[in-house]
This record gives sequence, C-alpha cells and structure tokens, in this order.
Amino acid sequence: MEPELLVDREGPIAWLTLNRPERLNALTTTMLDQLADALTDLEDSDAKVVVIRGAGRAFSAGYDINPDSDEVGGSHRRGPVADRNRQAAYIDRFTRIWRHPQPVIAAIHGFCMAGASQLACFCDITVVAEEAVIAASPALPLGGGFISPLWSFRVGPQRAKEMSFVPGRRIDGRTAVEWGFANSAVPEAELEAYVRELALSISTVPAAVLQMKKLAVNRVQEIQGFLTIASFGADTDALIHTTSDVSEIQELVRSVGIKEAIRRFSSPQG
Repeated sequence: MEPELLVDREGPIAWLTLNRPERLNALTTTMLDQLADALTDLEDSDAKVVVIRGAGRAFSAGYDINPDSDEVGGSHRRGPVADRNRQAAYIDRFTRIWRHPQPVIAAIHGFCMAGASQLACFCDITVVAEEAVIAASPALPLGGGFISPLWSFRVGPQRAKEMSFVPGRRIDGRTAVEWGFANSAVPEAELEAYVRELALSISTVPAAVLQMKKLAVNRVQEIQGFLTIASFGADTDALIHTTSDVSEIQELVRSVGIKEAIRRFSSPQG
C-alpha cells in the first residue's frame, strides 16, 4: 500500500506531501502519524526547511468524513472521553509542527478545508495559490470549537466566527492574505517555484539561529494561549459530538452520502 505521506529531499528542503489524491488528501490518523514520524526523522537531519503540500488537485479536504471513516458515527461508539482523546491526538500531531526545530511552510493549492486549515495554523509560514479554496469548517456542522478558535489568532475573532458560524464558508487565496491567514498568494502554476525560492532563502540562515528565531516568535502566541486554546478544542468538539443534532447529521451522511447530505442540509426545502 502506498504511504499516505511522501518524503522527498531537495538540498536543504524537505518536501512532505499529503498523499491521498483520490480523496483530495483527506486527513486520517494514519496520515497524521506518518507526518509526525517524518518530522521526528527530520529533527536531527541536515534539512533546513520543511514544506508540507498536497498531491493532486488539493492541499487537503480536511478530516475524512466519508461514511466508512471513523469520523462519521465513531464518536457515539467510542463515548465522549475516548472521542476527546482522539481529538487531542490530532492536536498533538499538529503541535509537532509547532515545536519542530526547522521552519515549516504550508504550500496550499486547490482545497484547504476545515481540519486542513487547522494544520496550516500550526505552520510557521503559509503560502497559498490565488485560486485556492479555504474554509474553517466543513459544509456539514459535525463539530464545534475545534478549528475556528485557532483562526482567531490569524484573522481575528469576528472573521473566525463568520467562518465558523456559516457551514462551508469559503475564501480564496487572495482573501486569505488580506485577512492574515496566509503570508502570500501566487498563481497556482507558480506556487512550487515561489515556495522553493522562499525555502532556499530561509535556508541561508544557520539552523541554530532559525530554531531560536522560531522559538522566540512562537512564545508570543503561546503566552496569548494558542496551545491551551488548541487543546480546549478537543473538549468542545467531543461535547458537540454527543448531541442528537450531530447524530442526525452523521446518520444522514451514512444513509445518503456526503454530497447529498450537503445538498439537503444547504437546501432544507429541497
């Protein structure tokens, strides 16, 4: 079976590619475990910069919520504590990015939805394609308070609420830069070259200096509660998963599929 994360080295750059293109790189526990393992392997390597990107047509469609996945319906089988622990494990994987000694760049094209945007919030620099489609929450309200609080550190609380309250609310790459979610937006055809040039520029700085610079800036957000708020999200999401409202939506997904569930939820009179 092909790995769900590919690791390639190009001089001082380590390219980590989310590799489920047939599922728009929807995030799974296996993929995030492989991401954590790759970051551990790179810690003591001579890599200077890490880039996370997606294979195929998208960066990532977010957490895998297809009817056969653990995300749909699994919370009720596990119970609230086990579900909370599962969510906390996601945050632990993303925190590996935050604490990784080398700068980590998110290179986003296509879709960057829900949990994928959460991953990007833990990266040091985010570069997006102008045509990218970015959302803080899925088109179906299956959770709450897990992703959007982290957006508030990037775009402010009011915009984070807008992205959270409206299911599937989307912005493009240009808006993501305007709002502060991303550093730069470039045409998709130029994304890889732009990120490569940026990574090579960063790599001219000694590794020890880069590590201390990253630590210093991260501490600002940590003092503001970034990591604490990230961990709280697991609690609120697990609580929401126990409600009858979410259970009904999960059952709808299982019975008619994701696309039809989104259509019915978006058009209640249809």
